Amino acid sequence: MKKYICTVCDWVYDPEVGDPESGIAPGTAFEDIPEDWVCPVCGVGKEDFQVVED
Repeated sequence: MKKYICTVCDWVYDPEVGDPESGIAPGTAFEDIPEDWVCPVCGVGKEDFQVVED
């Protein structure tokens, strides 16, 4: 699964870790996160994330 980076604050969503504090379990692909989820650091939506290129 691919990691995604917030283009506002550079926080990285790692699907292996998830975002447990926001109810996103480890192993959850970015595409499977609810559309109303926001960056836990700066609060922007999924539309402000882009794929981290390896």
